[in-house]
Amino acid sequence: MATIRIEMDQLWVYYQATEKNIRSLKIDHKFHNTMKLLIGFESGQIVHWDLKSKTAECRYSAPEALKSISWHHEGKQFMCSHSDGSLTTWNTKAPLKPLTTMSPHAKLGKDGKQEPCKPIIKVEWKSVRNGEPLVIFSGGVAYEKSGRIPSITVMNGKSTTVLEMEHTVVDFVVLCDTPWQHDFQEPYAIVVLLLNDLVVVDLTSTGYPCFENPYPMDIHESPVTSCQYYADCPTNLIPAFYSVGSKQKRSGFSEKNWPVKGGVWGTATCSYPEMIITGHADGSIKFWDASAVTLQVLYKLKTAKIFEKPKNRSIDGQDEDPFAIYLLYLCPESRQLCAAGATHIMLFKFSRGEVALDIPFLEISIDYEVYDELDSPEFEYPKPSLVNQQSGSMGSYSSNASDCAKSDATASVTSLKVKTGSRKWGLGYQPELVCLLKWLDSEHPGNITSMSVNSSYGLLAFGNESGLAIVDYVQKTCLLNLGTPDLYGSLDPYPRAPRSPRGKKPPQDNANQVIHSEDGTRSPTSDQINGVCMSPTGIKPRKQHPPELKRTKFQGTRNKLQKAHSVASMEDTNGGDKNDGSSFSRSRSSSMSSLENVSREAIQCLVFADSYTRKTDAYTCPCLWVGTSLGSVLVISLNALPTGEQRLTEPVIVSPSGTIFRLKGAIKTMSFLDCNGLLIPTQSEQWKAETKEDKKDKQSSRQAPAVPPRPKISPTSSTEICDRQYTVICSEKQARVVSLPSQNCPYKLRVTDASFVVKADIVTIRDSVCLGCYVANGHVLIFSLPSFKPLLDVDFLPLTDLRIARTFTFSKNGHALYLCSPTEVQKIAYSSEICDNLSEMLGDLFLPCEAPEAPKQGFFKNLFGGGVSTLDREELFGEASGKGQRGLATKLPGPGGLQQLTAQSGGATSEISRAKMLAIERGEKLGDLDDKTAQMMAQAESFAHASHAMMQKYKDKKWYQF
Repeated sequence: MATIRIEMDQLWVYYQATEKNIRSLKIDHKFHNTMKLLIGFESGQIVHWDLKSKTAECRYSAPEALKSISWHHEGKQFMCSHSDGSLTTWNTKAPLKPLTTMSPHAKLGKDGKQEPCKPIIKVEWKSVRNGEPLVIFSGGVAYEKSGRIPSITVMNGKSTTVLEMEHTVVDFVVLCDTPWQHDFQEPYAIVVLLLNDLVVVDLTSTGYPCFENPYPMDIHESPVTSCQYYADCPTNLIPAFYSVGSKQKRSGFSEKNWPVKGGVWGTATCSYPEMIITGHADGSIKFWDASAVTLQVLYKLKTAKIFEKPKNRSIDGQDEDPFAIYLLYLCPESRQLCAAGATHIMLFKFSRGEVALDIPFLEISIDYEVYDELDSPEFEYPKPSLVNQQSGSMGSYSSNASDCAKSDATASVTSLKVKTGSRKWGLGYQPELVCLLKWLDSEHPGNITSMSVNSSYGLLAFGNESGLAIVDYVQKTCLLNLGTPDLYGSLDPYPRAPRSPRGKKPPQDNANQVIHSEDGTRSPTSDQINGVCMSPTGIKPRKQHPPELKRTKFQGTRNKLQKAHSVASMEDTNGGDKNDGSSFSRSRSSSMSSLENVSREAIQCLVFADSYTRKTDAYTCPCLWVGTSLGSVLVISLNALPTGEQRLTEPVIVSPSGTIFRLKGAIKTMSFLDCNGLLIPTQSEQWKAETKEDKKDKQSSRQAPAVPPRPKISPTSSTEICDRQYTVICSEKQARVVSLPSQNCPYKLRVTDASFVVKADIVTIRDSVCLGCYVANGHVLIFSLPSFKPLLDVDFLPLTDLRIARTFTFSKNGHALYLCSPTEVQKIAYSSEICDNLSEMLGDLFLPCEAPEAPKQGFFKNLFGGGVSTLDREELFGEASGKGQRGLATKLPGPGGLQQLTAQSGGATSEISRAKMLAIERGEKLGDLDDKTAQMMAQAESFAHASHAMMQKYKDKKWYQF
């Protein structure tokens, strides 16, 4: 029994199978004639159904299980694909056997039999007016080649082309010039939906190349390891990236435009440009235009070509993805880009011209050791020696600087090797400097956790799990490379325990697991999120030094630190950390007991600023603010920063100022406000295109840093220095506003007690400065600055995946972004202005359009009934269609609509209530009847007794005795 209903160009078929071997059916809805329909069953049975007469004109029996059917445009033949990888062609008038049977990918084996093939899931038979028809299908390859990539096969006459795909084929659609199936289709493209991609193949070009996809279907082409979001960036930044990205060589793509069109943009858009930068596991960096509703690829930078390909990975601790990008930093004004991997950091400059250069690089070691033996003031510790002309240390003592016997191979072991020799670099980003962390005694140097670059100063700073390094990228030299404890000097608040030896174990992947410490769970932000640290307990063993070397490092500057001006301690001793029960919680903070030994302190935040370093400063100076994982903030002065031509030759003097601030929890962000509470932008040079004259005078035009002139203030004993700046410091637990230079704390805030801050940043919203915090319990908090008044508290998304913690980033104007899955980027908005206009920003995907005119048929074809005829719904299923056959299910139209159904339901309810009342009334009447019946029974019994007594009285008397 079957019923067929056609409504709004959609086909609905209901079939009740009467044979046991028929389990399912397949329908080709693109039928040639609207009066004819092909119904195919998986068992191989095919029914040619006439919609007008409601009868089966013909039945076909295929030898193999059926997968799909496709009509020929003339309507006289059709093609079927089967489970054995074969294709059969049938004539509608010859149901006994197929016209042709072929297996396109089957080959004859040694025994003379064809090799078994995979099923052909779908087939399309398209005709061309002046050429051979095209047969397009998916699957059908030999089983012995099952490990091959999935494919789409195009057969054009005797030519067979196999198009290999990178992912599993889900479905495909052939795009044609006409929507009418009874006309020559003239196919021009194939849209292939893959499991993780969308591919469009050009059928009109030689070799069938693919169209270049303008949409970000390959954002996960390589796994995303980091991302940055820049809203309201300079207006000329996105066009600059687009211009260089459009000139990148893309071979193998079709020269024609993207063929899929439709939809319309929203009526409202953001008035400012937005850009997203993603770093990937293969070392590539992609720039995306996020100004519209969809993403658009602007430019792609491949950093892996800077390094030599690793020959082997036998070194313990080697990362599985040695080129992966974990940290990104872009200066929008100067267009300088800084990218960091696990143990390497790269600085790029933007250029619109090609250049041949030899990439300069520095090999830097950052280590800290505590010796058990006492210091020996009689022994002079030797100064560090340069490894080569491209690495070294000025005014600092590196961990590898000793006169003890070491092999050169061990001293210069790095995870990656920079390619030497001059190489040509195209327009776009070109490498300016590469810094590599050296392995110490065949041990991993620790992952980079933070970095910052300042184009105005010409300095680059980065920190890892052990310490800090400051690099002058103008002179290509290292100014400072010290362990974090050495930055404190004599003011170190923590007793440093000697490090225990560790085994040479490869680092673990923290992106997919939660790491627990010995005394409880740790926050992923301090040791895992920033820099994707591999192991929180991966500490280095103490080196065996000669007995005569008893001097500790940094002794040369210990006297300076003992004369430090001030220490501003802001540690909050009221209350401790509370565990919220989740796996993401902290077991240690900066308020730990002073008796507890500390073996490691990572650098978590770095900010270059022109600020006050001490209480007695009357003017600002360039400095670097350093935030650590134990809640300490240290200020490093950049004294005597040369200007003019001296910048190329004179060294930059770097020294700790002695100013220390302490908060609870790892430092997440720092920024500076002026006396009016407005955000002080970071000083940077403005990018400008280089000309030939600029290249000649490149040194003289490059070296002048924008150091602000010092104000002419001579403070005396009668002149009081007033505060002119505010610095905002936020940690995992607290936030503080410190006035400078007095170092007072006018505002403070406890952000959370039971959880911790995953990400924090100082952003601008509607010309106001705010502090945005994403807490691990899922709340997004926004506070005003500098007063810390709460503006927003939304329960958004609890932290359940480290991917969210590593990629969550705030931006201007109420935007934020994170990677919600390995293949999806989620952008959120917490500004009411954006939320109110969101519906107008969204476009419409489907728009009504007029169908093209149907092709005209010839006179003789229409005369002899060979043309195509159409039937409307009334002719198919109305009274004009006649009486259906016996046993055919019919559709009984129901009267009225929703209002009538509502009225009917209301009437039925009233009838039920009336029937209930009548039943109750009937019950009451039946009760009264029972009472009356009982009363009549009692009266009848009384009458019977009286009658019996009278009878007994007059029983023996005669009539005459009465």
